[in-house]
Amino acid sequence: MKVRTNDTVRVISGPHKGKTAKVVSVQPKANTVKLEGIGTRKRFVKPNMLNPQGGTREIHVAMPAHKVALIHPGDASKTTRVGYKIAKDGTKSRVARQAGDKAIEAPAKARAKGDK
Repeated sequence: MKVRTNDTVRVISGPHKGKTAKVVSVQPKANTVKLEGIGTRKRFVKPNMLNPQGGTREIHVAMPAHKVALIHPGDASKTTRVGYKIAKDGTKSRVARQAGDKAIEAPAKARAKGDK
């Protein structure tokens, strides 16, 4: 997928059209993304030993990846398509097509649950 975790994207269709958010997670097999603050739903939780009262909690609901576009690296008001360039040494990097093939820096990697 051309959108990665920690990218900043804009929703281009649907009820949240025009909103900007950070990508929380990406599911390539389902072709969906989860966005921070967009697509949250309330899940009702039954009472159990850890939560004797029960109640509600908010969960992220995935959004189809074709409904988001990457924010232009130089101009935050524009969106761009993503392409790939392969350098002479064989390294592959993402480029912004609307920026004249300007390289997109890799987003900061999210730490895994076990990392410290």
